[in-house]
Amino acid sequence: MANNKEEKKQIVAEIGEKIKNGSSFVLVDYKGITVAEDTVLRNAFRKEGVDYKVYKNRYLKIALNNLGYTDYDEFLNGTTAIAIGTDNPLAPAKIVTDKIAEFKKMTCKCGMLDKKFVDAATVSALAKIPSKEVLIAQLLGMLQSPIRKLAVALNAVAEKQK
Repeated sequence: MANNKEEKKQIVAEIGEKIKNGSSFVLVDYKGITVAEDTVLRNAFRKEGVDYKVYKNRYLKIALNNLGYTDYDEFLNGTTAIAIGTDNPLAPAKIVTDKIAEFKKMTCKCGMLDKKFVDAATVSALAKIPSKEVLIAQLLGMLQSPIRKLAVALNAVAEKQK
């Protein structure tokens, strides 16, 4: 019996460590997805470096409460999986939102970003934010546009004077 209790404590500590080291997470109700869909989901998470795992709700609740997060208690019922992002904080939200639209079976319960609780609607809104590379390209395009227009105008003036 003591070994079982120690195993449970280890699982709770593992969850707490993953959440503490992660930059974000999303709680997912995966009810109704098939094994094939689950495999596609897990592969998408793995490709982006997101840790996706199903834990008992009680373990998740204890781990979150140990870290001081009590906002999640009401969402820890039914089928629950957690997707924890470390490198890209928006990756869990983007993948979950994409797969919800694709499978039309699972739902997002809530999440965390920058150590703050976010509801399902906010997770969906976060998923629409372009990647860092796209944002940089857009910024460069905006910065380059006025200079390009000036160059074209100066060239047109120079062509007229010839």
